Amino acid sequence: MLNAIRDTAEAIAREAGAIVLQYAARPGQNQVSYKSSDIDPVTEADKAAEAAIVRAIQAAYPDHHIHGEEGGGYGPPMEHAPFGWFVDPIDGTTNFAHGFPHYAVNLSVVDAAGEPVVGITYDPNRDECFSAVQGQGATLNGHPIHVSPVDLLLRALLSTGFPYDRHTARDNNTAAWAAFVRRTQGMRRVGSAALDIAYVACGRLDAYWERGVNSWDILAGILMVREAGGRVTRIDGTTAGLYEGGEVLASNGHLHQTVMDILNDPSLRSAADLP
Repeated sequence: MLNAIRDTAEAIAREAGAIVLQYAARPGQNQVSYKSSDIDPVTEADKAAEAAIVRAIQAAYPDHHIHGEEGGGYGPPMEHAPFGWFVDPIDGTTNFAHGFPHYAVNLSVVDAAGEPVVGITYDPNRDECFSAVQGQGATLNGHPIHVSPVDLLLRALLSTGFPYDRHTARDNNTAAWAAFVRRTQGMRRVGSAALDIAYVACGRLDAYWERGVNSWDILAGILMVREAGGRVTRIDGTTAGLYEGGEVLASNGHLHQTVMDILNDPSLRSAADLP
């Protein structure tokens, strides 16, 4: 059953990706509005892609619950459904709105207990589809993927993101960024949590952390990294509430404790002052 859901989810993600690219080909005609803040955009492409995804899921699985980032809940309540879908039609909307070609369609499926069992992250610009099924490994365009073997922070490439309230929040991740810039081979901030975690799963990145993420951003990636041999926790190393979002630390496993120790250094919190 999970393989069939995975195949359906991949087909839906690819169809949604085609819709997103159609909008991307019409710069200046894609209306942008804002949600929680002036730097949290939503576009017409987000809405159109989510609508297409929801229609396709409901046609294939009318008894499944669907939680869309833009439209909320669809179908039967989660407590009465065998599976629930979390839909992010464009993870990396800021990139998309600026014509920066790094974003993804992100779909995750959880079982009745809330455990992620299928994850799809589709990058329409590179035609790369990251996929995972619980207990069956993770793939990129059908080929198995694994986390990196890097075990020295100085040789590692890390990525992170910054919360939408970073202009006013004291804990804005800038101090942590500065700490890792001095300790790693390189740091990246490319604006898509879904692709960041998928890149950890396939070994392009060695670790990724972020605060201020939502469940639809990270559920698929949590499954992918685990199935690729890595480790995913909250920033303090616990897993309670991990699926609900808020924060995440994903790594190849070898670097997890080292990264976690730095992130939990009290001096980083006190250094995160705004002018």
